[in-house]
This record gives sequence, C-alpha cells and structure tokens, in this order.
Amino acid sequence: MKSSRTAKDVLLVLFDGVQSLDVTGPAEVFAIAAHLVGEPGGYRVSTASLDGAPVRTSSGLTVVPDRTLAAAPVPHTLLVPGGPGTRASDPDLIAWLRGHAPRARRLVSVCTGALVLAEAGLLEGRRATTHWAFCDKLARDHPGVEVESDPIYVRDGHVATSAGVTAGIDLALALVEEDLGRDIALGVARQLVVFLRRPGNQSQFSAQLSAQTAQRAPLREVQQWITEHPAGDLSVEALAARARLSPRHFARAFQAETGTTPGRYVERVRVEHARRLLEDTADGVEEVSRTCGYGTPEAMRRAFVRTLGTAPADYRRRFRTTTS
Repeated sequence: MKSSRTAKDVLLVLFDGVQSLDVTGPAEVFAIAAHLVGEPGGYRVSTASLDGAPVRTSSGLTVVPDRTLAAAPVPHTLLVPGGPGTRASDPDLIAWLRGHAPRARRLVSVCTGALVLAEAGLLEGRRATTHWAFCDKLARDHPGVEVESDPIYVRDGHVATSAGVTAGIDLALALVEEDLGRDIALGVARQLVVFLRRPGNQSQFSAQLSAQTAQRAPLREVQQWITEHPAGDLSVEALAARARLSPRHFARAFQAETGTTPGRYVERVRVEHARRLLEDTADGVEEVSRTCGYGTPEAMRRAFVRTLGTAPADYRRRFRTTTS
C-alpha cells in the first residue's frame, strides 16, 4: 500500500529504568503502520537517550538508542515513556525537554512519562492522565495540571497522555488512525491482535481490574464465565450452582474474595460489554440490550444511568462526536 504522504518522525526518549513495554508497544504500532503504508508515507521511528549509551529497562532488558538527544532532529511526535526511572528524573533530561519538546508537532507520554512532562512544565494548564497509581501524585506535585484519573488516555491540543503500559498502544493506534486513516489503524490492530481502539474515555478500571481475583478456583472460574457469557443466566442462584455452593455461601464468599457483590460485578461486566458494542457496531440499543443480557432496553438504560450517568443512546452519540 503506497502513499504520497511525507513520513512523520517519531522520537522515543530512553533513560535507565524505563518500562520496556511503554517503548516497544507504541514503537511497534508506528512501525507496522509505516510498513503498511509504504515509504515514504508512514513514520520513521527512532530512539534517543541523553548520552546515546545503552539503557537498562525496568525488566532488565538493555536497549541501544539510535543517537543522543542532542543529535536528534526535531520530530513530528515526541514520546516520553514511563517506568521506575521517572521517579527521580534526570535534571539534564528535564532541561532538554523544556528546551526542545515545545518544538515537536505532537507531544505524547505513556504511563508515568506524564510525571516527567509535568516536571518540565509541559502539562501546565492542560488536562492529563497517567497510571492510576500515580494520578494523586501528579495532581499533588503539579496543581496546575488538571488530572483525569479514569480515562486510558487524554488529548489536550497537541499533547496526549496515556495511562499505564498497554494504554500506550491504544493511544498510538488512535494517533495512527488520525494520521493515516481507520484502515491502516485496523491493519495494525489486526497484526498486534488487539482492539482497534479502546476510546480514550474508557475507564482504566474494568470490572476485572476493579475487582480482586478470587483465590478459590471455582470462584475464579465463575468470574471468567460471567465475562464470557454476559447474556447468560447470571443470577446468584445460577452462579452458585456453577461454583457448587449454596447461594448464600456463594454470595458471601464472592464478596469476601473479590471485594464486590456478584450483582455489582455482573452489572459492571454487562455495561462494559454494552459500551463496546455501542462504540464498535451499528447494532440498535434493543439488540445490544439482548446481547448483553438485559431483559429490556429500559433495564440497560437504568444500568447505564446508574453506572455512567448517561443513557445508552446519549453515550453512543457522545462517543461518536468525540471520536469523529
């Protein structure tokens, strides 16, 4: 697939203690997009560190940068990943970002890379997010930043910040779609075997992440079964029978081990499934409600209002407006 577009330079900043997936996830997205488009119409992906020396990632892998930051050309997209190395940022890196990052057409952070951008003053007066475990720190240390702790990524003008690790892939896919179109982004997603797009306003806290994983195998299997069968009979009685427990014992054990009741867990799973169908398909609200196990569209509407503060039709309309 050829294109007459000019390739966009994507520069990923490296430092000791960087999270390897924060680097390789977005890098793979942009590199695959470049391959699908064909030169010179996609991206030129490169890496750089302050001194050009190899860096050791948080997992122990060693990554060799392409060049020093001083020798790097002004990129279209400058990406700062996260990792333990962001906890005590190198003052020379902060100084470089202050002087050079504003020249990039687009500024991106993954995970705790937002802490580095904030320290360099690049998020002042902007909306931003980071890994949920560090949102309070970002807000506390940088009161001029409007921190949004729930979304997996936030766009504010030419600055985009994302939540932890895999959210960097979601953000990179959104940027590819913006730059090169949905077909290219879909091709990248298929090669990586991921969703084309989890929208930025999707919560960092899925039902599976918000609830603890049960310790006992029968309860873990019930959690998995709920996720895979949202339209099934998910009453306490049916789930208890699947776990081979009495309904009363099951309800108590489920809450004790997961931190939530079976009913709240089921509602969260069904709402998440319905959100994905409203975002990614043209199915009507009535069809979505059946697919997700709601008896009626009104039951789904009540669940959406209770969980998201909006009705399904309004949610779909708002989603399409914000992603068009």
